[in-house]
Amino acid sequence: MEFLVIGLIFLILLLLIVWRPFFKQKTQDIRVDSSLRDETNIRLYHEHKKEIEKDYGEGGIDEENYQYLLAELDNTLLQDIETTSTEEKVTTTVIKPYSPLWPLGLSVFIIIFSVALYNKQGSYKILTELPAGHGQQEAKSQEEMLKQREVDAMAHIEKLQQHIESNPEDSEAWYNLGQTYVAVGGFDEAVIAFTRVIKIEGEHADILGAIAQALYYKNNQQISAQVQEYIDKALALDIDDPSTNILLGMHNFIGENYQQAVIHWQRVIDANNQGVNITALKEAVAEANNRLGVSSSSSAGQSASSSVDTPADTAQAIAGPQLKVSVRLSDDIAKQLAQGEDRVVFIYAVPTNGQRMPLAAVKMKASDLPTVIVLNNSQAMSSENNIGSVDKVHVYAIVSMQGGVGIKSGDYKAQALGIDVNRSETLELVVNKLVE
Repeated sequence: MEFLVIGLIFLILLLLIVWRPFFKQKTQDIRVDSSLRDETNIRLYHEHKKEIEKDYGEGGIDEENYQYLLAELDNTLLQDIETTSTEEKVTTTVIKPYSPLWPLGLSVFIIIFSVALYNKQGSYKILTELPAGHGQQEAKSQEEMLKQREVDAMAHIEKLQQHIESNPEDSEAWYNLGQTYVAVGGFDEAVIAFTRVIKIEGEHADILGAIAQALYYKNNQQISAQVQEYIDKALALDIDDPSTNILLGMHNFIGENYQQAVIHWQRVIDANNQGVNITALKEAVAEANNRLGVSSSSSAGQSASSSVDTPADTAQAIAGPQLKVSVRLSDDIAKQLAQGEDRVVFIYAVPTNGQRMPLAAVKMKASDLPTVIVLNNSQAMSSENNIGSVDKVHVYAIVSMQGGVGIKSGDYKAQALGIDVNRSETLELVVNKLVE
C-alpha cells in the first residue's frame, strides 16, 4: 500500500509540473511612463536652443530670426507636453495564451505509461496481499515441489521402461528403475526390478540390500523374516555393504538402540564407498552419540581396520568374548601378492550351525598383515547375533582377489573350525590355500 501511495503522489506532482505554465499565464499590463517622454522632449528642447544661440552668437542669424526660432521652439515643446498629458498613462497588452493541447497530450502520455508500467510490474492485489499470504504460498510451493518430483520420477520410470524394452539385459537400467520405484513408493515393482538384476549379474550384496530396503519400507519399517533373510545374505557377501548397514543403522536408531546404529553407520563411514553421503552419516552418528551422552570427539578416529568399536559399545565389547586372532600370509602367497595390487582381507567368525551371516568381522588390506585382531561383540551385524551368543565359531581369513565378501574361486584362505569363543590363547591363522 505504501508503494502505491508514493507512486500516486509522484504522478500528481509530475502532472502539476506539466500544467503549471498553462495555469500561470495571465493578461499582462504594460505601463507607459509619460515622465520619460517629457524628459526626452525637454532634453531635445535644450539641445535645439543651444544650437540656435550658437548660430546667433556667431552671426549666422540676425536678431529677428533668432527670436522667431526661439518662439517656435517653445511652441513645439508646449505642444508635446499637452499631447502627452491627454494620452492614457497605462496601455493594456494581451499576450496570446498557451494552447492546452500540449499539457493535455503530455498528461495523457504520462497516465498511459504509468498504467502500463503498473500492469507489467504487478497489481494492487499482488502488492498488498503477498505479505499476508506468504506462509500459505510457501506451503503451496513445497506441495507443488513434491508433486513435481513425483511427476519427474514417473517420467524417469517411463523413460527407463522404454529403454529396457529395447535393452532387456541392461542391469544398470533395471537397478535404476528399482531405485526410482522405491522413491515413489512402488516397493513391489522395485523388488521385481532388483530381482531381474540378480538374474542378469548374480547375487551381489548391494542388490540384496536394495531388496531388503524395499521390503522393509513395504512392511512399515519392520524387519520381517523375509527382510532378515535378505539382510543375512547381503552381509554374508559383504559385511560393509552400504545399503544394508544404513538400513540396519536407521532401524536401530528408530528403535532407540543407538549403540547398534552407530556400529552399522560407522562401518559405512570407514569403508568410504563412493556414492554414499558420508557427511550425512557422520551427522547421524553424532546425533546417536549425543543421545547416548557420548561426545563426537571421543569417538573420532575409530577404524574398521582394527575394529569398529565406538565408546558407545566399549562396555558391551569388554563384557563379551575377546577372541584374539593372529593372521599372516605364507611366504609364497606373500611373494605373489607383492607383485600386484593390494588386496582386501576379511577376517570373520560364523556360527557352527551353517548360518552364513558373520557374528563378528574385520576388514583390512593384505599389506596390513601380519597382525593380531580381536573379535568381539562390537563387530556384530545385530545385537542378537554376536560372538557372545554362541559357544563355538568357525573363523576364516580370506584374501579376496575380487574385493567382495565370501569365499570365491581364486581367493586365498585360512580357516579354523569349531573354535571356543572364550579361549584365552591367540588363534593362529596362516593364509596358505588357494580356493579352487
